[in-house]
Amino acid sequence: METSPARLPYRLDPAGGCPHAVNARLLAQGAVAPVELPGGIGGMAVLGHEALKEFLQHPEVAKNARHFTALREGRIAEGWPLLTFATVPGMTTADGDDHRRLRSLAARAFTPRRVADLKPRVEELTESLLDGLARAAAADGGVADLRRHFALPLPMGVICELLGVDVEFRDRLHHLGSQVVATDTAPADAVAANRELVAVLGEIAAAKAARPGDDLTSALIAVGDEDGDRLSRPELIGTLLLMIIAGHETTLNLITNAVRALCAHPRQLALVRAGEASWADAVEETLRWDAPVSYFPFRYPVRDLTVAGTAIPAGTPVLAGYSAAGRDPAAHGPDADRFDVTRAGRPGAVRHLSLGHGAHFCLGAPLARLEATVALERLFTRFPGLRPAVPEAELAPHAGFVGNSVRSLPVRLVPHGS
Repeated sequence: METSPARLPYRLDPAGGCPHAVNARLLAQGAVAPVELPGGIGGMAVLGHEALKEFLQHPEVAKNARHFTALREGRIAEGWPLLTFATVPGMTTADGDDHRRLRSLAARAFTPRRVADLKPRVEELTESLLDGLARAAAADGGVADLRRHFALPLPMGVICELLGVDVEFRDRLHHLGSQVVATDTAPADAVAANRELVAVLGEIAAAKAARPGDDLTSALIAVGDEDGDRLSRPELIGTLLLMIIAGHETTLNLITNAVRALCAHPRQLALVRAGEASWADAVEETLRWDAPVSYFPFRYPVRDLTVAGTAIPAGTPVLAGYSAAGRDPAAHGPDADRFDVTRAGRPGAVRHLSLGHGAHFCLGAPLARLEATVALERLFTRFPGLRPAVPEAELAPHAGFVGNSVRSLPVRLVPHGS
């Protein structure tokens, strides 16, 4: 296959920002783009839907950082902001049999039945948080930050209850996790946040080992006892880190982005209210149209590859461009940049990749979908006139280019019957 002419690398902004304009420009030049990561490290981003689908399940693409050439050669500093993504022990950095072992251990404790059984608790917590959102708005002239008072504590509360993490740790875990995943964190701060996060998770794991309970952390500690194939301590800490960060940050962005999208497209919201589309449809269209994760690190070709006509040398750190793939007109049609909650029902509609594809498909996808669907339905039922309190252009973007959302979402509440 012929390769495309060389393109100048696009320098990813560590401070982040809305990715869609950049994605459109890069996609217009090809499905795979060279990028410059923080610290001047060269990488690639796979942006096109079909190219990403191929790459995510390619048998000669690895997740383990031993394949990361720049890291192996000592060119990655200790405080590099993406280092945790590359090196945290666990499912996201494991391959082959090792990945299957780690995923099966987590999956045995994180079963579909556990998720289904969580629905009443998700509904109960949602209603409680809506009460709190209303109180926050009443105390501030009718305006409250939906992200802070609702979109964050819902998934954080659910994942921490599932893991058996006490309330006292939750704000700290969110703060540390946010620093770890942000790509603009100063090197010294990134190192300190990562060390503190590992220490906090170690404290939680030690407490559960001493006093097991009916929770996922206790199950992860005990799950291998029957056959001796248990998680090592670094693997346990890495798994907890993954589940807590991915278990709330992604859903936090998803709920925030869905509310923004529905408020900005009142006709689409009206279709859901009228039963012509479901709240689950609104969730799926948000995942496609404004993916909660924009560029996810990392995968590494184990040999030189050509993807969509572009050469990717072995050992290159490659980002999965979920936000770009979600708006790829080659897959989703000429109106790919339009938010349409009925899209999934069209003949020939293409399923988005925003929760991954292949062996590393998001283990928590059913829980994220459940939380977001319940959250939207209850939120817009309770406050049918809800609207943003500030223009979209004034909302500060999420820190970094991995997550895709805004830092706060002030809304004005209009309760039912007002």
